[in-house]
Amino acid sequence: MADHRKPGLSLALLALAQLIFALDLNIVFVALPDIGAELGFTSQTQQWVVSAYVVVAGGFLLLGGRAADLLGRRRVFVLALAIYAVSSLAGGLATSPAVIIAARAVQGLGGALLLPSTLALLNNLFEEGPRRNRALAVWGGAGASGLTVGALLGGVLTEGFGWPAVFFVNVPLAGAVALAALAVIPADERGGPRRRFDLPGALTVTGGATLLVFVLVQGPEVGWTTPTVVVAAVLAVALLAAFAVIEKRSADPLMPPRLLRNRSLLVAVTVTAIFMGTFGALPYFLTVLLQTVHQFSALEAGLAFLVPSLAIASGTQIGERMATRLGTRATLVTGFAIGIVGTAGLALGFDAGATFLAAVPGLVVSGVGQGIVWTAMWIAASSGVAAHEQGVASGLASTALNLGNAVGLAVLIAVANAGVPDGDAARAATAAGGALAVLLTAAGMVVGLVAVFALPRKVGATPPVPAPV
Repeated sequence: MADHRKPGLSLALLALAQLIFALDLNIVFVALPDIGAELGFTSQTQQWVVSAYVVVAGGFLLLGGRAADLLGRRRVFVLALAIYAVSSLAGGLATSPAVIIAARAVQGLGGALLLPSTLALLNNLFEEGPRRNRALAVWGGAGASGLTVGALLGGVLTEGFGWPAVFFVNVPLAGAVALAALAVIPADERGGPRRRFDLPGALTVTGGATLLVFVLVQGPEVGWTTPTVVVAAVLAVALLAAFAVIEKRSADPLMPPRLLRNRSLLVAVTVTAIFMGTFGALPYFLTVLLQTVHQFSALEAGLAFLVPSLAIASGTQIGERMATRLGTRATLVTGFAIGIVGTAGLALGFDAGATFLAAVPGLVVSGVGQGIVWTAMWIAASSGVAAHEQGVASGLASTALNLGNAVGLAVLIAVANAGVPDGDAARAATAAGGALAVLLTAAGMVVGLVAVFALPRKVGATPPVPAPV
């Protein structure tokens, strides 16, 4: 167990890093129209300001988690923040589409290193049980705050200082946290068994996962049967199949297959994917409702996001208390049940003739359920995992998070946009399509609720797998 002399300061830094990570997910969306207009993006290429980040982050998450285990969690954490700062500076200074897309791709690499290393540090600094549960709730609450801050700050910065400000704001934040981490977070331990870096496994899983996310992001945009998407899909399947074979035969695999025998981790990974394909898809449809249907400005939409974000932050704290008192499985069941009710109610607010207030009750109830599930699923993912493999376990769960979101959005957006006409009828049809998509997310949550029952009744009862000799 790592040094605990400064647990409060360490947790504050890890929570701030998560806030930066979450902030960056939303802040660019608000500035996207201005970026496209000033840099000369076409309607087909502008999406790559977002997609470049998503594709690279999704492809490198598992590798980022294993790198944290092998190279040192604090080292990778600081490196990730440094990459964030430099790439954000490059993005703000960009004068062409190619430069800003490249900067966003490098930001995605920083994100792929940051999320699993942050989780691995947290899971090693705080022992399994109430202390870790509380730390995960604080970390989760910071993430929820980041989503709100991102939407609000994006609107304020874009309107007041122009789109480059949404990139520049990351530079001092990430740089300050990186420097503070060197002083506050315990140094990586020296010694211990030397481990080989599984290069064949790293290449195949990173290539396969990157191509898979590319397919999921591009398929809805350019068509599932276009040659680029089909070739990428075939290569993704081939590389991921090769990865499975390599890991089974490797003496020191990138992702030890025995981790999949940890039922808590396996169920948590499944739940994480479902979570992001359902709860994680709701902000997209809320944005469409606010800005396309109700004609809110970027700043007004950001203010409206305060409602679900505060509810989610409250849910993360409730989830910590429930997990400590009732256990992780009961907490996940409760969170999904609340989320199902709230999300079904939220669909009632998706009406072109309704006001935003009609959506508020559903947003609050669904947000509380989302926060409860968020905290509990990360508790489940870290339970019964040895300290030396917390990074790869976090990377596995984070990869599921990213892929679940890509799959969920691809399916739900296709359903919502089917049959939406041009002209005056578009707003009503867009609202109706959004309502159908929201109801489908509630149905997806039912699947998540059922999956939770495969979780052991007492999460954490499975002993950690010892380090290989």
